Amino acid sequence: MNVSAAGQLLTTGITSSQQAFPFLTALVLLPAGAAILVMLLPRRSRWAIRAAGMAASLGVLGIAAAVLDQFQAGFGGYQMVSEHPWIAPLGISWTLGVDGISLFLVLMTAVLFPVALAGATAKENPKSFTVWVLLLEAGCLGSFLSIDLLVFFLFFEATLVPVYFIIAGWGHERRGYAATKFFIYTFAASAFMLVGILALVSIHQGQTGVTTFDIRRLASTHLSGTAEVVLFLSFTAAFAVKAPVFPFHTWSPDAYGESPAAGSVLLAGVMAKLGTYGIIRFDLGLFPHAVVVLAPLLLTLGVVGIIYGGIVAAVQRDLKRLVAFSSLAHLGFIVVGLFALTGESLSGAVLQMVNHGIYTAALFLLIAMIYRRRGTFAIPKLRGLQSSAPVLAAVFTVVMLASIGVPGLNGFVGEFLILSGTFLTHRWWAVVATGGVVVAAAYFLWAYQRVFHGRADNAAAEEPFAEMTWREGLVMAPLVLLIVALGVYPQPVLERITPSVDAVVLHVEQAAHPTIPLAGQPVEAVLARAERPTVATHPFAAARLDVSSTTPRRGDATSANQRKGAAS
Repeated sequence: MNVSAAGQLLTTGITSSQQAFPFLTALVLLPAGAAILVMLLPRRSRWAIRAAGMAASLGVLGIAAAVLDQFQAGFGGYQMVSEHPWIAPLGISWTLGVDGISLFLVLMTAVLFPVALAGATAKENPKSFTVWVLLLEAGCLGSFLSIDLLVFFLFFEATLVPVYFIIAGWGHERRGYAATKFFIYTFAASAFMLVGILALVSIHQGQTGVTTFDIRRLASTHLSGTAEVVLFLSFTAAFAVKAPVFPFHTWSPDAYGESPAAGSVLLAGVMAKLGTYGIIRFDLGLFPHAVVVLAPLLLTLGVVGIIYGGIVAAVQRDLKRLVAFSSLAHLGFIVVGLFALTGESLSGAVLQMVNHGIYTAALFLLIAMIYRRRGTFAIPKLRGLQSSAPVLAAVFTVVMLASIGVPGLNGFVGEFLILSGTFLTHRWWAVVATGGVVVAAAYFLWAYQRVFHGRADNAAAEEPFAEMTWREGLVMAPLVLLIVALGVYPQPVLERITPSVDAVVLHVEQAAHPTIPLAGQPVEAVLARAERPTVATHPFAAARLDVSSTTPRRGDATSANQRKGAAS
């Protein structure tokens, strides 16, 4: 696999030398440093512990907002690249970068962590809880920003430890079982990725004489078809379990269901995206030919996950497990969007990662509020809540409709782009996946009716149910605002996502059709266009790379033979 213009487009970047402040390094080090500070505080100083944790997470949010302000729309490569040698003899370096794909995942992470801390109810040992949450934030941000494969792997694995202790220390009745199952599943799957990383680096070193873990250089490694498929599977094993992708999901209902409120928010809202982000960043970037070969298999798993997750959610009698299986179905949509390999579907998948994190976090927070009042997740014991708490019911309705994908709320745009983009290249997969939207509407509306209408089955549930408090309303407010804002006006997000997505699609397209030249244009011309804003062609976005209009894309009406003839 030779380095194509698309590969070079993916690897170009704006270095940290052009920035007055190391934003990306600060994003990772601030929560890690704050965790150390909290460790030094006296255990009895609960107010100071909570204040330090919240201040650090809000500081991360401020830096993330500055990254958004500095980010140049219309550029498809990495920006604000910070590169410092770490273990030079082994080619390992502290290399961080952000592009349109990772930008809003970083912002979503920066929003959800302070929300999770504000909505947490960890009354026992808040010091340890705050430390683990801050370390988890550092691990997630490092994973989204790392360009060095080994640094990514270290951050990717480092997230397991905080989540394990959050579930085991502050979870519900079966927390020990859920935490152990989560750790073993994800740790074992990551072992395959580590072997794949070492194999890829070894192959690259044998070909070039240079040992490096930088994905920008590893993308030029020449791989046979068999080697690329095997390496793709080794990486995807870790990502599919982390997401999780059907049928590697069996740990997630237990982990989501037994986690405390903050744990569920961070596990489903942020950590699950490490898996889908890994697929788009590393699988599509390093093994594009294998992606094309195995796309039908992954599309099938995604569609099965959509239908399976919806059906199992529909028969749940536990409200929290219902949302857990609903999350599996929504991740199935993201997988379909990733492997449909069109600009629309891939843009929709990246946007849906962000949207899913927001409305799923909101759902888990609302369920936690209900649990604090009734002490149960059992749906039969939660009937008739609307009459006592109309505001909570109204907020739940908005979040539920976003999860269903109602137009005007954030869940609709991502699903629409995924389905429309998939329909261009994989029609029948798109048709079956559309059925998942109907199933989601059925089980969520039925659950809403059972929880908020009617009368409870037992006398204990007839006790007064408190309305949402002002503090709870302030916790929910930013999530509800984002749900509405991204549903009504997603353009600013998509215009920053699509240039990077175009570069990925072009990279995969060149691997699938290596004989097709770039419309007779030299590589330098394509790279030059990547550095300036361009005219929009996306139905929701205001900017897209010019290469999208001059380079063959999957789903074009023109056949491969016609394109070859036109190029010649």
